[in-house]
Amino acid sequence: MQTQRIAAVVVTYNRLPLLRRCLAALAACRAACPGAALDIWVVDNASTDGTAAALAAWQDPGLHYRNTGRNLGGAGGFAWGLRAAAAEAYDFYWIMDDDTLPEPGALAALLAAHAGLGGRYGWLSSRALTPQGCDQPMNRQRRTPYRDIAGYGEALVPSVMASFVSLFVPGDVVQEYGVPIAEFFIWSDDWEYTRRISRALPCYTVPASRVVHAMQNTAPCNIALDVPARWERYRYFYRNDVYLYRREGPAGWLWLLCKDLWHSAQVLVRPGARKAYRLGIIWGGFAAGVRFAPPVPALAPPSEPQ
Repeated sequence: MQTQRIAAVVVTYNRLPLLRRCLAALAACRAACPGAALDIWVVDNASTDGTAAALAAWQDPGLHYRNTGRNLGGAGGFAWGLRAAAAEAYDFYWIMDDDTLPEPGALAALLAAHAGLGGRYGWLSSRALTPQGCDQPMNRQRRTPYRDIAGYGEALVPSVMASFVSLFVPGDVVQEYGVPIAEFFIWSDDWEYTRRISRALPCYTVPASRVVHAMQNTAPCNIALDVPARWERYRYFYRNDVYLYRREGPAGWLWLLCKDLWHSAQVLVRPGARKAYRLGIIWGGFAAGVRFAPPVPALAPPSEPQ
């Protein structure tokens, strides 16, 4: 049987302790799945915490470290990393944040699901847990663009949107549907990418593939509930969601208006400062999203310079 070549693409930025744990977890997955060749591509968004030096000393011949030279955000990092790894024409790409800690059997479960489906799918997503072992609400997959999946009781759960906390994509799908939109910078890049694929191909959550998402900030994506230090980045959130949901037609526009009106109402009624400023971010982001038209990035052939 031909060895399946897999590239785990991990984007990091100034979180070396978490990255070390992620790399150790990936090494354990490799040991538990000897029939696959797992390389690890670390895409560093120009960290300043010693990440480059630490990985230069990391003892793993399958590790590929790439520094982007500047902070491209999560979206830009994943787009950059997928292009770089795709130049080596892997069979699969396993996408994850640096705070994703796969359980040892996570990769084997994804490969078993792939075999069971005969390769007839667009992507597979793992079940994400909190460090305490509960389901991570921030990473619940969607069964429609508007509703989360009901649970993890089936061997394969049909899904249309998923996060980049353990997303498994065959190489031919990446070739066909390209890479995430770097211009998103942060937020909704994973929803857009997975929805781009699920419009054309069936996609699934694989509950047997489990990862811990050791996220540091567990606040919901809502400027009415988040801390002031994070408010400015919500310009990306509200803009990117418009790009994503306007593609769903009238139902998408209705969902956007209801969500943003609900967030606005929460800003107004909840205690907190700078209400007008936050409302400006919500509706300024909405207006920017109406105009936002980044190209859907195709994957350049491996022979072309990246």
